[in-house]
This record gives sequence, C-alpha cells and structure tokens, in this order.
Amino acid sequence: MKAAILPVTPFQQNCTLLWNDETMRGAVSDPGGDLERIKQAAAEIGVTIEKVLLTHGHLDHAAAAGDLARDLGVPIEGPHEDDLFLIETLPEQAAKYGFPPVGAFRPDRWLEDGDKVEFAGLTLDVRHCPGHTPGHVVFFHEPSRLAIVGDVLFQGSVGRTDFPRGDHGALIASIRERLWPLGDDVTFVPGHGPLSTFGVERRTNPFVADENFA
Repeated sequence: MKAAILPVTPFQQNCTLLWNDETMRGAVSDPGGDLERIKQAAAEIGVTIEKVLLTHGHLDHAAAAGDLARDLGVPIEGPHEDDLFLIETLPEQAAKYGFPPVGAFRPDRWLEDGDKVEFAGLTLDVRHCPGHTPGHVVFFHEPSRLAIVGDVLFQGSVGRTDFPRGDHGALIASIRERLWPLGDDVTFVPGHGPLSTFGVERRTNPFVADENFA
C-alpha cells in the first residue's frame, strides 16, 4: 500500500490518500477540506478513489467527506457511531469556524473495533480508540506496518480531550491497549504534524511513555 499525505484546511490536517500501486485504486482518509486539491492530487498520482474513510467526526477531518463522496459516487466508512452527534452538527461547526459550507451526510457504514475495511484489494484493520472523541477509530494496514491514527496520538503528544465527550483516561487506555500491541515498528500518520513510530512514542512521549506506567 502506498500513502500520500495532503495537509488540508487552516488546521493543516493530514488527509491521507491510500492506494494499491498495482491497481492504482484507493481511498481517502479524513478529507477535512480543500476538496478540489484532494481530487487534483489523486488525479496527478493517477489514483481512482473508491472509498472515503473517517477516523472521527471533527470538522477538520470530516467536513469535505459528504461532498467528496457525492462527487465521486463512493461510500463513506467510519467512524464509530458514537461520533454521530459530531457529524450531525458539522454544518453549524463549519459556520462557527469560518469553513466553507458543509454538505450534510451520514456514513454508509459505522465501524466497530475489529472490523475490516476493504478497498482496491487492500484490507485495513479497525481499532476503536475513544478518548479524543467517543467514536474515534484507527485504521491499520498490517502488511505495510502503517496506521492512520487521526487525533489519538501525535509525535510527542496525544489528542485533546477538552471537547464534548472527550475522556483523557479513555484516550490513554486506547493508546496503550489498542495501539501499542500492534508493534513498536508501526509507523503512524497523525491528524496533524509529522509521522512517528509507536516504538519512539513508547520511549519518549511524555504522556504515554512506558516509564510513566512502570
């Protein structure tokens, strides 16, 4: 599986294009905005988008999902249904934060922990990782050792939990119980900022380093 990161919106959110380089078909994770830029990037690489994936329902990750899915005639999968309250209020949130108008949508498939997402001959494992939002999910491609973690984990930090229905304890548990078992060698794409690996964060992240829990 190949991946290209496209920072979108004024929040520089890491929208990620994922594709099978044998078929040149793929999916887009967290299209939070800049719809035409996302479509142009896919066209320049030569990727046909088959699916839209969402890690969670926050505006900077999901705002363009409905319009992109409608434009391309593809389904939206994710997040977990506990983020429905966020997706239902996206139009109001867009107006509040000065985003372009958001087309209302409902995902075609809600995801649960342990589900599989399939596109272009690729399979992603789903981990439900509540904390930043109650319905946050993470996508993991085992053969590539790559995880799309949204706003659960960052290089040197973790997701905020001061939003509605955020839960810091649940967030830390999600990272330690759902992400670390995937392996120290896993590279992850966070919702914002640079890539890192689970192993590096287990050693150095001040919020979730193993030494904090010894």
